Amino acid sequence: MDEISQIYSQVGDERLRQMVAAFYRRVKVDDLIGKMYPPDDWDGSEKRLADFLVYRFGGPQTYLEERGHPRLRARHFPFSIGMEERDRWLTLMGQAIKETGIEQARAVVMGQFFAQVADMMRNRES
Repeated sequence: MDEISQIYSQVGDERLRQMVAAFYRRVKVDDLIGKMYPPDDWDGSEKRLADFLVYRFGGPQTYLEERGHPRLRARHFPFSIGMEERDRWLTLMGQAIKETGIEQARAVVMGQFFAQVADMMRNRES
């Protein structure tokens, strides 16, 4: 089992969901990436990300059961994502990780995972 798939058992469902909630509190008021999110679906967006992370970090497969394969790049393609958006997303998620009190060793593994995914989401040069 790799480090990423052990996060769920080490951090727990509740704390992962608290982290996602802390992230979305920031996104809602962010002037750069906040406008990318549908204003009438904040709860849905939060649930989808939380379910995805729970699944990806080794927890229940609710995300797959409800949404199928993540197809992250395809789902985010309609949005213009460059380095500035990537960096802001990572900053807000990093702040949420800290707020939630996730242990440093886990935070590092999560941060590396998030950086890889954020790089993959870029669809334009900055």
